[in-house]
Amino acid sequence: MVCCGCSKQTPGACYVYWGTGVFEWNMNGSSKSITISICLLLVALVSRTWAAKIPMTPDNWEFGEGKAEVIQLDGVQALRILAGPDQVVLKGLSFTNGTIEYDFKPDRLDFVGLCFRYNNAAESESVYFRTWKADNPTAAGTLQYAPLLKGVLAWNLFGWYESACPLHSNQWNHVKLVVSGAQMRVFVNDNAHPVLQVPRLEGNTTHGSLAVGGPAYFANVEVRPEEVEGLPSSEGIDPSHNDHRYLRHWQVSQPSALPPGRELFSGDFPKAETEWKTIDAERRGLINLSREFGRSESRRFVWLKLKLRAARETKRRLDVGFVDEVWVFLNGGLVYVDKNLFRQPIMKSVGRCSTENASFELPLQSGENELLLGIANNFYGWGIVARLDSWDELEIIR
Repeated sequence: MVCCGCSKQTPGACYVYWGTGVFEWNMNGSSKSITISICLLLVALVSRTWAAKIPMTPDNWEFGEGKAEVIQLDGVQALRILAGPDQVVLKGLSFTNGTIEYDFKPDRLDFVGLCFRYNNAAESESVYFRTWKADNPTAAGTLQYAPLLKGVLAWNLFGWYESACPLHSNQWNHVKLVVSGAQMRVFVNDNAHPVLQVPRLEGNTTHGSLAVGGPAYFANVEVRPEEVEGLPSSEGIDPSHNDHRYLRHWQVSQPSALPPGRELFSGDFPKAETEWKTIDAERRGLINLSREFGRSESRRFVWLKLKLRAARETKRRLDVGFVDEVWVFLNGGLVYVDKNLFRQPIMKSVGRCSTENASFELPLQSGENELLLGIANNFYGWGIVARLDSWDELEIIR
């Protein structure tokens, strides 16, 4: 695009060249200073529109040799992702809020997605598709939002951020993300009706670049900063906010190694010298151990403990969501053991952390009771949710 500079044309006229087109703004004798100001304003507005479109070329996208290629497909310039799991990162962008639109076409059926507010491979927000579920608009979990937290893609901690959507397996799909502060809406092949609404983005990042990944062709990437379509920036309601049955405040130990096949027993109980730290629940009562401790390459566990006072001897049902393994001790006695191992027959809730994972009775004694949970993990997100059936005649001992 070229502006004439308002110096070689008829007084009172400004010309902006856009490709092969010429646009004239005639000021009808207005002062040259006003003409120049309006010319520059027009240039700025048009430039912003132009800058929103991201050419799919190596000058704009960072990728290693053999990871991607630029091709023409169906009449558009596209970036084809050839190899994973490394992502292709957009150069020179710091995105906070606004609208992101792009088209993608699966190359083969696998995970395909886009990260935004991307700081590095360990910290970003992620929206991705399970493209083998395409062509079935009611298939659960075709679309997923999940944060990357200290190297952990925590999809199994946030199962409520999944959705069906009208995805195509063998043609182009149009995706729009509207991001505003803590919230996001996702549109797929329909810019009028969101298929996923996220009331609170769970990542640690507030700004960053974009990155795409998965075996697919990407084209027509467009970024429009601050265009949020009226979406509020403050987080939406927590569905568990008014439910006081959740156990939201625990003491947590530091992680310890747990060799494969090894179970926890009383000999592993915390020692007098064990260091404890307070950890509080996030939305929906989630104790997010991944956010606290990050990624591990091997199986490890922590202890979580709290004390309850019961007015009399009683029983209470405890609903527990967990990933991946849990051992529950009450007053030193083992009351429950379970596994939520992804892709194993013992898996619960398709490997997600949910209060539907497990339910059992706690035989509480009159007076003080110590609840001690061992939680082990070596696969994606790590955390628990615990909810009593009733707080009647119970209280937490601080």
